[in-house]
Amino acid sequence: MAALAVLTTAACSFGPPSADERGAPPRLPTPSTSPSRAGDDSASVVATVIAKGLSVPWGIAFLPDGGALVTERDSKRLLKLGPSTTPDGLTVTELGTIDQAVPQGEGGLLGIAVSPKYETDKTVFVYYTTAIDNRIAKLDLSTGKASAPQPIVTGIPRNSNHNGGQLAFGPDGFLYATTGDAGQSAQAQDRASLAGKILRMTADGKPAPGNPDPKSLVFSWGHRNVQGIAWDASKHAYATEFGQNTWDEINMIERGKNYGWPRVEGKGTDTRYANPLVTWPTSEASCSGAAVVDRILAVACLQGERVYLMELTAQGTMLGQPRAFLVGEYGRLRAAVAAPDGSLWVSTSNRDGRGTPQADDDRIVRLVFSSSGGAGKS
Repeated sequence: MAALAVLTTAACSFGPPSADERGAPPRLPTPSTSPSRAGDDSASVVATVIAKGLSVPWGIAFLPDGGALVTERDSKRLLKLGPSTTPDGLTVTELGTIDQAVPQGEGGLLGIAVSPKYETDKTVFVYYTTAIDNRIAKLDLSTGKASAPQPIVTGIPRNSNHNGGQLAFGPDGFLYATTGDAGQSAQAQDRASLAGKILRMTADGKPAPGNPDPKSLVFSWGHRNVQGIAWDASKHAYATEFGQNTWDEINMIERGKNYGWPRVEGKGTDTRYANPLVTWPTSEASCSGAAVVDRILAVACLQGERVYLMELTAQGTMLGQPRAFLVGEYGRLRAAVAAPDGSLWVSTSNRDGRGTPQADDDRIVRLVFSSSGGAGKS
């Protein structure tokens, strides 16, 4: 069995910690080392808290200068975590508040994506819940602060739950958005609805060339609630999906495929619906964020309170079984993003009304994994 790739052993590029003079959020990295809880003690993860005192950090996206943009779902703040001009290291700067966002339940300020042309257009994209819908908007950061949002997609159905909310640019250069069924499961099968879908669009919010219907944003459908999407080096897309009561999923996303909700939860036998790559009982998963580093797919899980790692083949299949790390150590985990230095950043979600807040919550944790065993070793 192929060995689990080492993600990185480099030190954090932001340097040593120091107190945040503004007091919100403070930053005090606290390294710790833990074995995998999947029965293989040769696997370990070094975890460093690089930001704390946050309010449900939902989305993370990196800028060309190595700084990270972070959205806070409930406070509606957009933050930048970045290198300092002094030896103190990591700085936290508030870039603005998305006043149009209306936090309620699972809604609020959610996903964020950085324009592939950011160095010239200074544009980022955010997904947020309003009083009437979910929407996607552009923000201009050319002044060092966030401009008022300019909506490019409106009318995505909203609810207190199942709002989806992830944004990411794919390797094809188009913007992808994940939506939930907004608590109305039939919408996932209705191709005229934007609920329960993965959408694919231009930077102006228009249907991307090559979509199944050239007049529609819809790329795939039959989704209950997708909060994570990531691509491997072979351009395969993977998405996390919350099941109802039995199975949570990871799906390989392909153009024009129907992923079955609400007619199928987990794996089925009806060939009209694409089967998931991986399923877990909901008590062990409820995975939100997804990231790919080298050939490793990593997902951060809420109810399961863990990170799963899966080694991928060039064909997009999985080698061996997923392996769990950090089980219960940081509580509920939401965002997962590959950092420019090859490490993995995850956020906690213990102040979302469902978790038990720990000291310093909510936090962003930088993870470095290593193993002398195989990815599928049990």
